[in-house]
Amino acid sequence: MDIKVIKTEKDYQMALKRLEVIFDAPIDSSEGDEAEILSILIEKYEDEHYPIEAPDPIEAIKFRMEQMDLSKSDLAEIIGYKSRVSEIFSRKRKLTLEMIRRLHDKLKIPYESLIVDSK
Repeated sequence: MDIKVIKTEKDYQMALKRLEVIFDAPIDSSEGDEAEILSILIEKYEDEHYPIEAPDPIEAIKFRMEQMDLSKSDLAEIIGYKSRVSEIFSRKRKLTLEMIRRLHDKLKIPYESLIVDSK
């Protein structure tokens, strides 16, 4: 096992290739230990160099509506009036705390996705 900190893109690519080779190693083996350590190092490098930002709240709502085959009328039953849904989708009105709670409870949209400032 020759593990080192991932500092460059080349190091990152080499770590990915090595992990691909040993990915299915038994957990209680030296290769299994190496795979676990490599996974941690790769995740750290990706978090620093390829961060994933939270989605826009409006896009998160639209995506969840599409998944659940909901209409704007269905959404109005959750957060209030149809006109309010239109104002939110056109970004003329921000989500209130109560709306965020209802969207989380009814549509299971994570709070983190709903509290990000929309564009």
